[in-house]
Amino acid sequence: MDTILDIKHIVKNYANHLALDDVSITVPKGLIFGLLGPNGAGKTSLIRIVNQITAPDSGEIYFDGEKLAEKHIYQIGYLPEERGLYKKMKVGDLLLYLARLKGLTKTEAMDKLKEWFIRFDIKSWWEKPVEDLSKGMQQKIQFVATVLHQPKLIILDEPFSGFDPINANIIKDEILRLRDEGSTIIFSTHRMESVEELCDHVALINKSKKVLDGSKAELKEQFKTNSFNIEYEGKLDSKEGVFDLLNSNELSPNHFKGNVKVSDGVSMNDLIKSLIEQVELKAFNENIPSMNDIFITAVNQD
Repeated sequence: MDTILDIKHIVKNYANHLALDDVSITVPKGLIFGLLGPNGAGKTSLIRIVNQITAPDSGEIYFDGEKLAEKHIYQIGYLPEERGLYKKMKVGDLLLYLARLKGLTKTEAMDKLKEWFIRFDIKSWWEKPVEDLSKGMQQKIQFVATVLHQPKLIILDEPFSGFDPINANIIKDEILRLRDEGSTIIFSTHRMESVEELCDHVALINKSKKVLDGSKAELKEQFKTNSFNIEYEGKLDSKEGVFDLLNSNELSPNHFKGNVKVSDGVSMNDLIKSLIEQVELKAFNENIPSMNDIFITAVNQD
């Protein structure tokens, strides 16, 4: 698989604090990569190193096959959690200025800005001072500034912070569109429902170390508890070795609704067969762990 970012054995210390301890992560091209972790885990330190705001004490980073260098700044778009815009500038002038910093000519910047202002229906904002915009409006402007130069890699740190549901959905749709058009997106957030909905691949950092790394599907498979939610009518004579009923205090002679945990080596088909031979099966669903479940379990285990 082609990769946009190869992070190899990164170590970063701040005085007496070890922020990153031998962290290695590979980010494949063309997907949304969730970079997760509790507060203080080391995510922001890693993002700042990728953006060349700070440097690692040891380790290497390769961008699209080349060792990370100053020229790659123009191929990365970064939306930090701490937003920052020049409040006294007019929106159009500010975005034009930021686009020029990313290497666009004035003509290129104007053409792309027109597209985004139409897309977001914000044509009337061009002459407004930034300070006259609401927090959500300012964040929409900063999102445009992040992606305007069509970077290969887009790094979004809590991109939905402060957005109402309607504007959050607008930004979400744009993130998916950018991915589909070839951009790779690193998505750092504490909102697990957004990870569930958007991310293709996930890495989890805790206490300065990487503790999880894999596709969302792989992680869900890894953290499955082999349990099912079932409902049936009728009296079940449990067969030893097939499954153990949980919440047995809820079991009645004629009805059960709750979780069952399947013994190791017993397939789903075996369980269903055992049930329908004895009872009328009303519902049967495998309990798939959510990303929130996986996050909490992995951090607690670590």
